[in-house]
Amino acid sequence: MSTFERARCRLRAHPLALDAAIAAAVLVCMVVGSFVVPRGDNGVTWGVRTPESLSLLLMTLGAAALVFRRRAPKTVLAVTGTVSLIEFVTGDPRAPVAMTAVVALYTVASTTDRTTTWRVGLLTMTVLTAAAILGGTLPWYAQENLGVLAWTGIGATAGDAVRSRRAVVQAIRERAERAERTREEEARRRVAEERLRIARDLHDVVAHHIALVNVQAGVAAHVMDKRPDQAKEALAHVREASRSALGELRATVGLLRQSDDPEAPTEPAPGLSRLDELVGTFRNAGLPVQVARTDHGTELPAAVDLAAYRIIQEALTNAQKHAGPDAKAEVSVVRVGPHIEVTVLDDGGGAGGEPGAGGGHGLLGMRERVTALGGTLTTGPRYGGGFRVHAILPVKTRTTAQGEPA
Repeated sequence: MSTFERARCRLRAHPLALDAAIAAAVLVCMVVGSFVVPRGDNGVTWGVRTPESLSLLLMTLGAAALVFRRRAPKTVLAVTGTVSLIEFVTGDPRAPVAMTAVVALYTVASTTDRTTTWRVGLLTMTVLTAAAILGGTLPWYAQENLGVLAWTGIGATAGDAVRSRRAVVQAIRERAERAERTREEEARRRVAEERLRIARDLHDVVAHHIALVNVQAGVAAHVMDKRPDQAKEALAHVREASRSALGELRATVGLLRQSDDPEAPTEPAPGLSRLDELVGTFRNAGLPVQVARTDHGTELPAAVDLAAYRIIQEALTNAQKHAGPDAKAEVSVVRVGPHIEVTVLDDGGGAGGEPGAGGGHGLLGMRERVTALGGTLTTGPRYGGGFRVHAILPVKTRTTAQGEPA
């Protein structure tokens, strides 16, 4: 950083010192200008004169007032305007005392609103110009008189331009800060949504497979001594369910890996294409399940496909845990206009009570999935016993062109 830049930064850190330096510079300019006066009969010639003591006093008072121009801009303008008026009436020839009023008017315009600038600026221009025309011996069109009008107008215009620029810069800075806050809030919201989605997936996977493992392990323990073949079959189902649970857990937790991790899983999320496999695990666990589908040929978006699969999985898991040992379940997937309707029914009434009565999050997770897609979910007991889960998921489908892979 150069010496000039360091000095400028130091002055900006101490505004009163900066205003004192500006006032001193204005005083020097006025004193130097007071020794020169344009005069002559044939055109403009320049001569040297000695300023009067009153003019030097007025210049000193006006410059001293400029030291406080930031603290009280309107008061400083009133003081500098007053000494300028006195100089216009008493000075002959005049000293450039009006320079202090121009600087003070610039300060008022740069620190107030545009309406105040117009009012104060017009008042200052009118009063000073009228005093210069009426208080002196020069004709009204003399350049000294017109110069007062021009310089006061320039001071007000320059101050308003600086204020407008500051406002624009401040607005840009505020928009940038607001945009940064919005990006941070959006990032936090997306992180929260992703955490909630992963939590739902983990709940669905763990609840489903652990329920199956629990049932099959109980069967194996019950028939281990009398029917070892059936016990082996139950243990095989336990092993298959645990292997499937580990695979889905690995795929779900893999979403938390870094994007450039080469070990990130590439297996697609489960969907209705794996419905038969899902139903088979429940049938092997002893829950008879009937499936009816009229959505064949319908291509679902990934989010809808996954939601439908998870809803069926959670509903059948609840039926397995709560409906009782003799319960049966029915699953239907129907395309109705622009919607896909998923219904899971069971006819049980076991001692476990309604799903979710134990404080679980299965029904809540289903409702969150459906709501996130803009659908509706209805759950509740059936008339005559059992439980019903009905989800309506909005989806836009497209007909697969001939020869185009689905």
